Amino acid sequence: MIHPTALIDATARIGERVEVGPYAIIGAEVQIGDGCRIGPHAVISGPTRIGRDNVIHAHATVGNDPQDKKFAGERTELLVGDGNTIFEFTTISRGTGDGGALTRIGNHNWIMAYVHIAHDCVVGDHCILANNATLAGHAELGDWAILGGFAGIHQFCKIGAHAFIGMGSLVNADVPPFVMVADKYAAPRGINAEGLKRRGFDAERIAAIKRAYRALYLSGKPLAEVRGQLAAGAADSQDVQLMLDFIEHSGRGLLR
Repeated sequence: MIHPTALIDATARIGERVEVGPYAIIGAEVQIGDGCRIGPHAVISGPTRIGRDNVIHAHATVGNDPQDKKFAGERTELLVGDGNTIFEFTTISRGTGDGGALTRIGNHNWIMAYVHIAHDCVVGDHCILANNATLAGHAELGDWAILGGFAGIHQFCKIGAHAFIGMGSLVNADVPPFVMVADKYAAPRGINAEGLKRRGFDAERIAAIKRAYRALYLSGKPLAEVRGQLAAGAADSQDVQLMLDFIEHSGRGLLR
């Protein structure tokens, strides 16, 4: 199942039932887990570890050097989990020495054509990144988050779990879990209610999240006062607690 024109480094480790298409290149110190499919002309550079049952389509470039002028060839890695689909012309960089030396992609993500995931990023599980979405260096994407086409996430920004970033939105601050943002310069537009319903959130859970959103974005209260209100709501809602924890650990400040 490895095409004779594929180039595979002698140090690469290829699992069972792996398909490698024509003219694909698999470099030194690359590990590919069982059941993966690597498309034609894809390039996987190391050190990179890829889990099971991933599909990497034609011309994707995975594990390439970070696009950071400070990078001086130090040993850094890319770690990819299981069950991801990575479409054509996607680029995913390894980490940098001063940024933790690791870029990490979780499980069951849907990464569409021309997406760029920069050095030292962290992507959770079950995320969707639509065409041309970009994560700048050190950005973090929580589980089930969705990036619309051409969305751009500034370096060091965090996107919370179940958040939705609209098409073409430019995000330069942290977006809490469950929040939906839209417009060129991203602004809050409610919660991702439809996505939550599809994932089995019941009316009571969604109502608690809506109350937290109103306190955070519509009350006009200072953030310190909002924290207290959320803390009271978190006593009965793990989802509100998730929002509160996110706020407490925000590095770039909240998008408000």
